[in-house]
Amino acid sequence: MPATMTEYITHDLKARIQGADGLPAKLTLDALSAQYGVSLTPVRLAVRALVAERYILKRANGRLAINPAKAHTRAPAGPAPRPPARLGDLEAALTGVIICMSLRGEGNFLREEATAERFGVGRTVLRQVLNRLAGKGLLEHLPRRGWRVRVFDEADMCAYLEVRVSLELKALQLARPHLVRADLEAMLRGNTATGGSPRLDNQLHRYLIEKSGNRYIRDFFDRHGLYYTTLFDYAAPEAKVVAAMARQHRAILRALLAKDWPKARQALAHHIRSQRPVLRRLLARIGRKET
Repeated sequence: MPATMTEYITHDLKARIQGADGLPAKLTLDALSAQYGVSLTPVRLAVRALVAERYILKRANGRLAINPAKAHTRAPAGPAPRPPARLGDLEAALTGVIICMSLRGEGNFLREEATAERFGVGRTVLRQVLNRLAGKGLLEHLPRRGWRVRVFDEADMCAYLEVRVSLELKALQLARPHLVRADLEAMLRGNTATGGSPRLDNQLHRYLIEKSGNRYIRDFFDRHGLYYTTLFDYAAPEAKVVAAMARQHRAILRALLAKDWPKARQALAHHIRSQRPVLRRLLARIGRKET
């Protein structure tokens, strides 16, 4: 029995390529993620393994295709049992599904019974995860009707980003006497933009908010920030995006360490506003036209 979701997806896709069942979805990361009900990470790892084994070919334009030499080489095998969902895995899978619905403008209801059956979990466990996602602003619970997906609205996002710029700049001003050099240096080390595996340490924003000591600023982000934070985290898996955001963090942190407050303010505002095009690219990838 596959121990992990990556192993399950790898095994299932390999069996479908070798047999006559056909693929469960289009051969794209997004389509497979939605089909298997998981985040992009296990799908990406499974596809990477199948590319290495030559079951899937990666063309020059980046698109994926089945290797004809591997197709229909065996009799169809029975489906592998899906590994039991862990709470964290279930939350990640549901987050990916809900974000895709949100970005496509699908303000549909998630019915508990059907969703629990799809993910192979009990309704009690599912309800725990749905409540957490409602707390992040991804869902709204309507008694006797179900859980409604929050539809992404670009105008609302732009309004949020402008308020965020104002409040984070105010947080930076209030936090200045309380910044700890060792903390800033640690965050600087945590953001790397060079090499094959850039890293993004996203603690900086919460750090400034906490160091501001202003509970009203903190309350705004607790109430309104989680939805957009989740979207931005989902929108930026590609190395080039991670590298760009890490460079922006490093520019802010270097200015803070140098106590160049005007430069820090400018870099912080630029970084926040640059998240709009990240969402634009995600919208294009998901397949929804912008309004």
